[in-house]
Amino acid sequence: MKVPKFKSPIMKFTAGIAVGLFVALLVFPLISSDNIYNQIEKYNYVLSLVIKEYFEDSDVSKLTEGAIRGMLQELDPHSTYITPKDMKHVNEDMGGSFEGIGIQFMMLNDTLLIDAVIADGPSERVGMQARDRIYAVNGSSIVGLSQDSIPKLLRGPKGTVVSLSVYRPATKERLEFSVTRDKIPLYSIDVYFVVEGTDIGYIRMNRFAQTTHEELVNAGKLLRAEGMKRLILDLRGNGGGILEQAHAVCDEFLRGDTIVYTHGRHSDQDQIFTARPGGSMEDIPLIVLVDGSSASASEITAGAIQDLDRGLVVGVTSFGKGLVQRQYPIYSDGSSVRITIARFYSASGRCIQRPFKDKENWKLMTDRLEVEEGANLEHVLDKIKKEDTKKSKDTTKKKDKNAKIINMDSIEIFYTRAGRPVLGGGGITPDYVIKYDTSKLQPLTISLYYSGIFLAFNDQILKEYKDKYSNDFSKFNKEFKMTDKMEKDLRKLAESKDIVWNDEEFKKDKDYIANRWVKYFLARSIWNTNKATQIMIPIDRQLNKALELFPLAEKIQASGKKK
Repeated sequence: MKVPKFKSPIMKFTAGIAVGLFVALLVFPLISSDNIYNQIEKYNYVLSLVIKEYFEDSDVSKLTEGAIRGMLQELDPHSTYITPKDMKHVNEDMGGSFEGIGIQFMMLNDTLLIDAVIADGPSERVGMQARDRIYAVNGSSIVGLSQDSIPKLLRGPKGTVVSLSVYRPATKERLEFSVTRDKIPLYSIDVYFVVEGTDIGYIRMNRFAQTTHEELVNAGKLLRAEGMKRLILDLRGNGGGILEQAHAVCDEFLRGDTIVYTHGRHSDQDQIFTARPGGSMEDIPLIVLVDGSSASASEITAGAIQDLDRGLVVGVTSFGKGLVQRQYPIYSDGSSVRITIARFYSASGRCIQRPFKDKENWKLMTDRLEVEEGANLEHVLDKIKKEDTKKSKDTTKKKDKNAKIINMDSIEIFYTRAGRPVLGGGGITPDYVIKYDTSKLQPLTISLYYSGIFLAFNDQILKEYKDKYSNDFSKFNKEFKMTDKMEKDLRKLAESKDIVWNDEEFKKDKDYIANRWVKYFLARSIWNTNKATQIMIPIDRQLNKALELFPLAEKIQASGKKK
């Protein structure tokens, strides 16, 4: 078959689409009941009309990208198009590293504030510190630039040099640094420690990337060496990542069990992921924390722990992403498409995906299964049954005691290996529901945070507390209190920024402000995020509940072993 030679570049482009889609027709002749060739002709016709008749010149690439986006939006919330530019960030996130100068930053009053310096990274090696302000890059001012535009100035190939002009508030110095870019790790586990005065370890996992399993094993070894005998795995805010890494993480806690399985349209999309004996944490009592941002691989992990009676899940209902995507590269320009190819199911048979018929509401998470504060699953099920019975005795569809699923309207009840009931229908509903308390914060507190007052206040008091406590975190953690003088200085700073001070609102939130912001920022500046997170324990309601529940977690773990 000869491909005709078109003189016009536009006609060449359109013909290329037609030929490519014609090949797709030959490969997938039965992909739908519609006449695919007619649909291709329709697209080519409209594209040709726009190119020829539209009153301005059209960007053919943008038109095609728009068509691809629109096509994928008709499928499900997770099938998506990834631009060549975005692909770079995707690869960095999943690969667990990028090349740059090794800082975490935020914009404060149009100025780049270094939030943290990565240990043994390029910036730390030349003497840069947290709280430094970068005001120029390679001699050009960056004051006033948007936060999104900064990374491309700081990142670059390993071995290249960037010049940074820095203001250090602590000493009021203006400094110049030449930083040689290097490979910077993106850690999946950014915080781990043994809770002071206990044998309970805490590990916070923020993503599932290529290095996640390795990081978990290493963190576990270090915590065991410090006396850890029980563990809290924090998956709050973890949006997921690589499915195989979720499998590997679960494998460290489980032995010889089905962790998750996928089922798609084609047999090659059906997979079963199982655990093998010999994991490094198979016997350690375990509690998993989740919230509304815990998704995908996080839900696989939490679901496996819950379904197999390996431990308890605490927090609020997770996001509800139970679909598997496969990424297909578009080699012509480096972009990619992610297409949903299967659903994944937990060990008990639950599909975690929330229904997505109304996609706008789905994005707003209005259809998540919300459970009242303080409830555990048995209480929830009792309430569902009572409400269902009130509606009509006939609407409750009961099955015999050995049935695995009982349907009550849109809610499905599944059973763990030891026979505990768990909820299906979207997301992982925790064994104990404990909600965040931030909705009760006063307007003054919210204004202080979003205006950057707490960060500026930290700069004012940092030197005093660094000199006093730099070698003794434990002493700082026990002794620190917000004094009357600190309160007056904070008020003075706030009013200098035109924030109206309200004494009554401040008193209501004083303890939260003192610990969550003032003390936390001091600890992070003097030590690191690992230490600062320990400051949060007294005001973290979900973590505190988890600390109380280990006797029950151990009991459930024992019941799971008997089956």
